[in-house]
Amino acid sequence: MKSKDRAIANDCIKVLYEIGQREPDLISEFTDEFIDLLSSQNNRMVWGSMTALAYVSPIRSEVIFRRLPEIFQAYESGSVITVDNSISVFAHLCKANERYREEIFPFLLEHILNCRAKEIPQHAECISICIDQGNKEAFMNVLTIREKELTKSQKNRVMKLIKNFD
Repeated sequence: MKSKDRAIANDCIKVLYEIGQREPDLISEFTDEFIDLLSSQNNRMVWGSMTALAYVSPIRSEVIFRRLPEIFQAYESGSVITVDNSISVFAHLCKANERYREEIFPFLLEHILNCRAKEIPQHAECISICIDQGNKEAFMNVLTIREKELTKSQKNRVMKLIKNFD
């Protein structure tokens, strides 16, 4: 992944996140390296690393949480793919640990309040893995606030999600 040959580095990150999609345990030992690559000048490495982190986050939450500022930085400056995968990382962290949830869940609500309308269904679906009785109402309130901005198909996806919580 640190090859000077951009094509080799890009191929390596692709292979790793594709392995991670199927068997996250096989790439989990590279969690710190993936986080290191979030500051790369090569955008492919950034979003590829965040994709890999999304796959390993359920099993490496403690490592990822320790480096949360770097994850947030990548979210702030990243491409659409980076942002999409960072939402998955944040949701898995919220699910993994109550302390993590206390710190990250308000950010996820703020994200849904401010993201582009077309991102709401996908991001809400990602976030839904960490919804429970303690935060369900806040999540539903945010979705209701944004509902008027959604197209019919987007609204249907969100309504389907909401029905799962009833």
